[in-house]
Amino acid sequence: MLDAIPVTLVDHDPAWAARAAQLSTELGVVGDILLAVHHIGSTSVPGMVAKPIIDLLPVVSDLSVLDQRLDRISALGYEYHGEYGIPGRRFFAKHVGDTRTVHIHFFEQGSDQIDHNLAFRDYMRSHPDVAAAYGDEKRRARALFPQDSHGYTKEKAAFIVRTSADAHTWYAAQPR
Repeated sequence: MLDAIPVTLVDHDPAWAARAAQLSTELGVVGDILLAVHHIGSTSVPGMVAKPIIDLLPVVSDLSVLDQRLDRISALGYEYHGEYGIPGRRFFAKHVGDTRTVHIHFFEQGSDQIDHNLAFRDYMRSHPDVAAAYGDEKRRARALFPQDSHGYTKEKAAFIVRTSADAHTWYAAQPR
């Protein structure tokens, strides 16, 4: 398990999108199994307060092939953490010194986790009032757990669960 870290929240940085794009390109080292890379999490929502950690969700055609290529991702400076509590995920984290800067959540094409994450992200992007309420919830959770990222995450979980239900309903109704 990753160690708990202090919780830092910052205003949205427009440079996060370009950083996510650069990191996404680097993930091409896994080869032809890489189908897409999505920038997810709070850094992907313009205007949202966020921990300055880029979250990426790469979609691969075959996790068993990815498992044979994990060293390619580690060679980019990422630490591998297995499924890290979500079946079917391959989770990596990157640090610069003591600062965590990137999370990578690999999933195989067809995983329900892909739409789950995209629904929440797109809902936040399309509903700035809900994104602002989530920002308020993050600030509240940080005030309670300023030195404990695990406690912070647990504290805001109820908001995420409630909002995810609305996000999934909304996302399912969107044209694709």
